[in-house]
Amino acid sequence: MEHITLLLAIVVVTALVFDFTNGFHDTANAMATTISTGALKPKTAVAMSAVLNLIGAFLSVEVAKTISGGIVNEDGIRTEVIFAALVGAILWNLLTWLVGLPSSSSHALFGGLIGAAVMSAGWSSINGGTVVTKVLLPAIAAPLVAGIAAMLATRLTYRINRNVTDEGQLKSTAKGYRAGQIASAGLVSLAHGTNDAQKTMGIITLALVTSGVLAPGSNPPMWVIVSAGVAIALGTYLGGWRIIRTMGKGLTDLQPPQGFAAQTSAATVILASSHLGFSLSTTQSCSGAVMGAGLGRKGGVVRWSTATRMFVAWGLTLPAAGLIGAGAEYLTKQGPWGIAVTAVILVGGSFAIWVASRRQPVDHTNVNDTGDDEPQGVVTTAMAAVQPPPVGGPASDLSATIPAPSPDDPARPSAKV
Repeated sequence: MEHITLLLAIVVVTALVFDFTNGFHDTANAMATTISTGALKPKTAVAMSAVLNLIGAFLSVEVAKTISGGIVNEDGIRTEVIFAALVGAILWNLLTWLVGLPSSSSHALFGGLIGAAVMSAGWSSINGGTVVTKVLLPAIAAPLVAGIAAMLATRLTYRINRNVTDEGQLKSTAKGYRAGQIASAGLVSLAHGTNDAQKTMGIITLALVTSGVLAPGSNPPMWVIVSAGVAIALGTYLGGWRIIRTMGKGLTDLQPPQGFAAQTSAATVILASSHLGFSLSTTQSCSGAVMGAGLGRKGGVVRWSTATRMFVAWGLTLPAAGLIGAGAEYLTKQGPWGIAVTAVILVGGSFAIWVASRRQPVDHTNVNDTGDDEPQGVVTTAMAAVQPPPVGGPASDLSATIPAPSPDDPARPSAKV
């Protein structure tokens, strides 16, 4: 600690700010479906997620080691590069939060780091093999695996309960799924802390190595683990309500059995990847699971216009954060004045995004308001018209898909006396 310079201290603080944005940006991963189905109240959900994120930060350091010594070559990387990378990641996180898109905080960090490192030391500073095997391939596989698993789990769930018709049994089953959904949401929160908090640990450890405070290949010190865990927990408790709305209501309408299937599938994928050191995106895993659960229920709807915007954000995250990180690194290379300008851009840009978000605020009081829903297509309407309501749920579930005609509707058949 006695070797920490002013620049290194700025980098550590900036890394914790990124960790904070990661927390509120990714709260939706664990709690969006739990909130949308009413299993937990919004404030209770984010408080529970924050505590479990903090606990999860202490469970492993495998992902941290992948970042601190895997993606970039530590030799020749200056501390300023880490600062520039964090600027790119934070600004992209805030931009996607403003528009309510669940993009990957992980890929924002990787993109910023890659862009800044290339600007500083060229392409030779990047370990291409690690980027492909532990970042790009998991990014493609994780949402597919989680989505397929959630779809199959949802279908199995409804099939198991297809003969449940007694009203008392239906209520008991619904309560059971809500309890299971809460437990699986807690598991996702734990997995998120295990995977995402480590990314900040890794970036701080990399900064300490580049400054000569730690030897290359070192594990994160305990103070780094604690501070990263606390930062992501605080961000989680703040609640990224805009993204929670998109994940919980914008992609599909979920019932408790679907929420349980989605969260269990996502948690399994995330925990397995953390154990293997794959730094995948929890956002992509959870989003894929939500879409899979939506497709797994008969009459379920996935709003593909929202999903398409989300896919575009996923594809843009790595290069966009990389370009911002590269531009920030170009400034920091100019000396102290360049570092100061970069810091001003970060603070000014963050403040401008926050001001823009106040025009249409989203919080725990209106997080489940969907606004203008995407109109249903012909195929979806026809499927809902001929299929019975999902087994294990009330018959009124179809009312969310096909609105009942109003008494004044000219198409409504007149009553015969």
